[in-house]
Amino acid sequence: MASHRIIINLKIRVQMLLKNRGNSIIYVLFFIMALPVFGQQDSTILGFKEYLGYVKKYHPIAKQAQLNIAMGQANLMKARGGFDPKVEVDYERKEFKDTQYWERLNTTFKIPTWFGIELKGNYQQNEGYYLNPDETLPEDGLYSAGVSMSLLQGFWANERMAALRKAKFFREQSKAEQDLQVNEILYKASLAYFDWLQAYKDADVYKDFLENAEIRFNGIKESALAGDIAMIDTVEAKIAVNNRALGLEQAKVKLMKKSLEVSNYLWIEEVPVELQPGVMPDMASDIQIDSTLEIEGVPLDSFRLETHPKLRSLEYKIEGLGVDKRLKANKLLPKLDVEYNFITETPDFINSYVFENYKGGVAFQLPLFLRKERGDLKLAKFKLRDAEFERDNAQVEIQNKVIAIYNELDSYTEQNRLIYNIVRDYTTMLDAEERKFSFGESSLFLINSRESKLIDAYLKQNEMQNKFFHTKANLFKSLAINPENL
Repeated sequence: MASHRIIINLKIRVQMLLKNRGNSIIYVLFFIMALPVFGQQDSTILGFKEYLGYVKKYHPIAKQAQLNIAMGQANLMKARGGFDPKVEVDYERKEFKDTQYWERLNTTFKIPTWFGIELKGNYQQNEGYYLNPDETLPEDGLYSAGVSMSLLQGFWANERMAALRKAKFFREQSKAEQDLQVNEILYKASLAYFDWLQAYKDADVYKDFLENAEIRFNGIKESALAGDIAMIDTVEAKIAVNNRALGLEQAKVKLMKKSLEVSNYLWIEEVPVELQPGVMPDMASDIQIDSTLEIEGVPLDSFRLETHPKLRSLEYKIEGLGVDKRLKANKLLPKLDVEYNFITETPDFINSYVFENYKGGVAFQLPLFLRKERGDLKLAKFKLRDAEFERDNAQVEIQNKVIAIYNELDSYTEQNRLIYNIVRDYTTMLDAEERKFSFGESSLFLINSRESKLIDAYLKQNEMQNKFFHTKANLFKSLAINPENL
C-alpha cells in the first residue's frame, strides 16, 4: 500500500484525540507531518486498491470482524475446560467445651474423559468422639481409586461433549462470518469510491465545457463589437456560459457529498480522517478493479457454491444444531450411573488393591412421561429443519444472483461500447457544426444544441461506467470474497 500517494486532511475533533492511546496520536502526527513531503513528490491521487487497503486495515467494522475469530477461539477454550482435571478438598472440624466432636478431611482428584467416564482418586481421614459408625476410618486415613460412568444417558452424548463439538463448529463459523463482514464493508466502500469517481468525472465534463463556452463567448463578443455579427448572439453565448457554470456548481456540490461518503470509510489508527478537496480518484480505476476485488479471471463455470462463506456458515450452524438434536435425543434414555472404587490403607503397594475392598454404587432415574425431554427434542428438530431450509434457499438465491450478475456484466460491456460510439459521433457532429459556423453556414443555437447533446452523452457515459463498476462490486459481494492482496 503506497501511503505516500494520499494527501488527507485530518480534521480530528479534540474528544477523538483524547479517546485514543498515546501511540495512536504519535502515529497520526507523524502521518500529518509526512504528508507535505509526499505531496511534493507525487500527485494527489487516491487509488482504488490503496483505498480499500486502508478500509480493510483500519475501519472499525473490519476490526470488529476480526473479533469473531478470537471469540470462536475463546469459546473453544471454554468448552475444553469441561475436560480439565479437578481437585476438590472438603475439610470440616467441630469443637465444643474442649471436646473435639469430629474432624473430617475429604480430598478428591477427578479426570473427566470423553464418553461420560470420570477417573478419580480420593483420600479421606476422619477423627473425633462423635463420628458416625460408617465414618470410622483407619488412623492414617483411607485411599481409594476408581471410575464412575453413565451407561445410558450421557454415554454417547453429554453436555461436555456437545459443548466442545459446538465450539469447534462455532470457531469455523466465525471464520466464515468474518469473511462476510469484511466483504460487506469493502463492498460498501467500493460503491462510495465509484460514486465519487463518477461525480469527479461529471465535474470535469462541466469544467471543460465551461471553458469552451467562455472562449466561444469572448470570440463572439469581439466579433459583435467589430460589427461582424449581431449583438444578440452574445446574449445566447452568455446564456450558454451561465448554463455550464450552473451545471459545474451543481456537480461540485455532488462531488463534495460523495467525497464525504468516501471519508466515512477512511480511518487511521482508530481516528477518522477526511479527504482534502485536492485529492482525486484514479481516473484509470477500471484497470485495477478486477484485480483488487479478485474477480479477475473468475468465469461463471469456476464458481463453487460449497466454498461460499455464507453457505459454509450455514453448514456449520446446521452441524451445531445436529449436535443439539443428538444431545436432546440422548436425554430420552434413562439415567444409569455406576461407580466403583478400590479402597486401601497402603496405596504404595499395588497388591493392596483387591476386589474385596471397594466402595461402589448404582443410580437409576427415569421420568414417567418424558414430556420435557420429548418437547426439547421436537424443538431441536424444528430448529435444525429451519436452518436446512435457510441453507437450501440461500443456495438457490446465491446461484441465481451470480448468474444474473454475469449476464448483467456482459450487457454493460456492450452498453459501454455503444455509449462510447455515441460520444464519438456527437463529438464529430459538434466539430462539424463549429466548422460550418466559422464559414457562416451555421448558428450559435445549433452549436449550443450539439454541445448540450454531447454533454448529456458524456454524463451518460459516466453513469454507464458507474453502473458497470457497481455490478462488479455486486459480483464481489455475491461471491463474498475477502481479498488477500490488500
